[in-house]
Order: sequence, then structure tokens, then C-alpha cells
Amino acid sequence: MPKPGNIHRVHLIGIKGAGMVALAQLLLADGLEVSGSDTAESFFTDETLNKLGIISQLFSSSNITDDIDLVIYSTAWVDHEEYKTAKNKHIPMISYAQAIADRFNDAYGIAVCGSHGKTTTVAMLAYVMAELGKDPTAVIGSLVKQFGTNALVGSSEYFVLEADEYQNKFSLYEPRATIVTSIDYDHPDFFKTPEEYEQVFIDFLKKDSQQHIVACIDNGGVSQACKYVLNKKITTYGWSMDAQFRASNYHVQDGCGVFEVLYDEQNLGEFRTALVGQHNATNALAVLTMCCCLDIPLDASFTQALASFAGTARRFEMKGVIGNTIIIDDYAHHPVEVQAALKAAKVHYVDKRIWCVFVPHTFSRTQALMDEFARSFQMVDKVIVLDIYSSARESVGEVSSQDLVKKINEISCNAMHIHTNEEATAYLADHLDDIDVLITMGAGDVWKVGVSLIEQLS
Repeated sequence: MPKPGNIHRVHLIGIKGAGMVALAQLLLADGLEVSGSDTAESFFTDETLNKLGIISQLFSSSNITDDIDLVIYSTAWVDHEEYKTAKNKHIPMISYAQAIADRFNDAYGIAVCGSHGKTTTVAMLAYVMAELGKDPTAVIGSLVKQFGTNALVGSSEYFVLEADEYQNKFSLYEPRATIVTSIDYDHPDFFKTPEEYEQVFIDFLKKDSQQHIVACIDNGGVSQACKYVLNKKITTYGWSMDAQFRASNYHVQDGCGVFEVLYDEQNLGEFRTALVGQHNATNALAVLTMCCCLDIPLDASFTQALASFAGTARRFEMKGVIGNTIIIDDYAHHPVEVQAALKAAKVHYVDKRIWCVFVPHTFSRTQALMDEFARSFQMVDKVIVLDIYSSARESVGEVSSQDLVKKINEISCNAMHIHTNEEATAYLADHLDDIDVLITMGAGDVWKVGVSLIEQLS
């Protein structure tokens, strides 16, 4: 990426993406002028862009003006009129991942990667480090409630990054330290086999730059990948007896998850997290383990910081209450994530009637993981499956939401198909008396269902 002194105005193609909004904040901190464009679709990042004073223009070749010094693009939009116009005008262009990598690789880069849990873990790590005066820069895939945004612009050597495996963006990053939370086959539109998917993680962990690897030994994919990573210091965490940093005695107290941690059979004490679910205690354990690797003391200040982390948007986020119905939103869009979120709901809301509105994300993922998805909803009383959200990656596919509903009903007989958010909102408004907890779930804009219900009925 050209140095800030050589550029003055930067245009971001696909600016509403979480990573792009974070990058925009880093560019603004450099004193650069930032513009951007995207679709008219509403994103959680719209509010952040407004706060930054950046107007997201609708995609148009006319946005690529001659005074732009650099174009940074999302790889979702490489076959696009703005991309082609910038190329024809010979304006320097780089991808979002490359722009982030240029900064990350010059810092003490701490990557958080994995099929699941990386957003919460990276946000928690950045928050704890900031609270302890480490002043990190951070790029996070969702809005962090206590930051009011999804990025930090720090002045220390630390750069905490949510590292995405999709399209093997790993190849660009040279981390000094890495947390790997999980490796479960995903993104079948790019990775054609589970072996191909696993290999990008193995290659990432083998990088010469790696000084500390913190790995969740409970996850079979992570455990398997670590066997191929030789001559690297790997520190393991988890709930199994094989973990070096081992959590135990998880329970809920005053609405918080509480657990003990042992290191080489030495009890390090009791820790807590305000986030719901044992999977979030695992994320907290990952942060604790990385802090130990970075020689950050597990003192009272650390314990307080960990306990005070309030979470991120769209990760088991309480949206409101309508009468006796609690509305929660969650980003889960992989079977493992769905099961973890619904298990957390079942434990937290004992003996409550739980309904879920789920939107599948991409045709390829739905087709490749159909059986796993079908087994994921046995813990809820009813699941409403909306039409597949294709996003910019895919426009058509060979599978439908009706196919998924049929598979679910072969197992638990609790699924129905409704086409749109609007239709689902209307149906739910007539059935709220049957629902104690309503969870909207998925990577699309299914969150609008809960918001619409709250606006209409509160």
C-alpha cells in the first residue's frame, strides 16, 4: 500500500463491510480523505459511517473521479463497474486484505482466526488489552458495544486482527502471535474439500513469523492441524485434560458465566464473563491464555476487565422485550455456531419456549452442510426458515430453504418455511403469546425481524 504521504484521497469499494469500516477509521486517523460506495442494503455499519462523516454512495462508475489517489476494494466486488473504471483510469488499487496486511505486518500482529468464535474473541482481547493500558490497534468483524465501533486506533506496537480464512487471505498476513479457536469445514464455494480448508490453517500456523500460537485443543480440527505444525511453540487451552490452560467447574452466577482455570494443575483462580454460554467462557479462556503468552499478569485488573466486557453486536445480543417475549439476535450461520447459540439459550432460559428465525447464508454452504444444519434445531420449539441469503458471493444455487425445512422435519418436526422478513414479522406478531424467547439468527438481515416486532408492538 502506498505510504500516507503519497496519497490524500482513498475510495473504498464495498465500504459497508465491517472490515472496510474499520480500515476507514485507520485511514482517517492518518489524516486521509475517505469516500466509499456500496449497495442500498442496510448494514450495522451504517451508524458508524454516519458518525465518521462518511456518506456511502450507491455503486456507480461516476464515483471513481480523477482526484482519487488509491482505490481499496472488497474482493466481493472485483467484477464491478467501479473496479473496472478505476482499472481503466490506471488508479492504484489494492484489496482490503492487502491494505490491512501492510499495516498488520509492520506491527506486533496478533491474529485471531477460526471457523467460529473469532469475532467475540478478538473483541474481548482488544478490550482487555485496552483496559490494561496496552493501547492496541484493532480491527474487528462486528461493533463492540463499549467501543461504539468495530476498530481501535492505538499507539502501541500491538495490532489485534480478526483474520479471515475465506479466499485464503491468511497468505497475506505475517502474525507474531495467533489464537486459533476452531477449524470446521466452511466456505465450500471457495474450499472444495475439508482437507483444502484445513490446509490453509496449517500453512498459516507454520509461518516463520509465528512466535506464540494459542490453540483450542478441544476442537478436533485444531488438534489435528497442530500435529502438522512442528518447531513452533503451541500453548493449548480448553476443557479437556489435555489442555495446558484448562477450564473447569463452569456455572452461571448472577447471569454471568463463571469458571476456574488450571495451568499445569496449579489453580489460577476463578474468572467470569458477562457473555451467555459456555462457548463464550471458552473464548474468555483463549484471551486469558494469550495474555499469559504476552506476559500480561492475571491480576485483579485483568479479572475485572475480562468480566466487564459487554460483547459485540449480533452475538447473542439482547434486542428488547415485548410483553413476556425476549428478543435476541445472533450471527450464527454455521451448524456448529447454531448449536452453540441454541444450547446457550436452553441453559440460560431454562424451561422457556424458544423459537428461532433462521436465514441460511449462501446456497453452497446450505447444500454442503445440509445434514448438519438439519440436526441443529432440535433444542428449539419452532424454527422458521427464511429464503436463502445469497449475498454478493452467489446469485443462484441448487438447493432451497424448503429442502432444509424438509430435512429438519425428518428429525424434529418443528420447522416451517416463510419467504421474507416481512412475512415472518407478521406471522410472529400473531404468535407472541406462544414464545418466551425469540432468536433471530443468520448472517443476513434477519435481525430486522426482531427490530420490526419491537417497533410495532412495544
